[in-house]
Formats: sequence, C-alpha cells, structure tokens
Amino acid sequence: MARVLRGEVRWANLQPTIGHEQAGKRPVLILSADVFNHRSGTVIAVALTSQPPSAGFPLTLELGSTQLPKKSWVKISQIRTLSIKRIGRKLGVAVPEEIAKVLEGLNEILGA
Repeated sequence: MARVLRGEVRWANLQPTIGHEQAGKRPVLILSADVFNHRSGTVIAVALTSQPPSAGFPLTLELGSTQLPKKSWVKISQIRTLSIKRIGRKLGVAVPEEIAKVLEGLNEILGA
C-alpha cells in the first residue's frame, strides 16, 4: 500500500464498533503525522459523514477542499487509532487550514 499521509481522506473499515461509534466502511480524515503513520503501522483519524450535522463546530466541520463526490463533514468527536490494514484507497486531501480547524475542535472538546 502507498504511504498514508496527513490530510488525506481515505476509505476505512471501522468494524467492529460499540455504542455510538461510527460504523462500517466510511471515509476518514488522517490527522497523524506522516512519520507516525509509517513507523507505527497505525493512523489517527476522524470519521466523515455525508449526513448534515445537527451540531456545529467543534463537533463537526464541513470539508470543502477535498473534491469528494458528496458534501462531507468531519465528525471531530469520532477520533480513532486504526491499523494501517483498515485503510483503503485515497479519496481526496484536506487543506492545511481545515486540518488546523479540526485540531482546534479537538482541543476544544478535550478542554485543552
């Protein structure tokens, strides 16, 4: 598999899940640094949805730069560490400003 890079939107298999976790095969935004992805065999990612959100920032953020086929929102609270084996083909790339906004949302949720 090609290297997985920060900012990429890729398909991921999120099964198995429990409770309110995002399930199934869905796009994720890779947040972890390239060197971490390469050396650890895992990535840190957040799930995307095409369903219009009921909550706004910091829980969701619309992605506009990725050239995805559907309007998509990052579910910032749905952060996961995933094996590289769960990661599929690349769908697009988020711009650095969007990644920074997602990280800002995580900090707000975490109280950092």
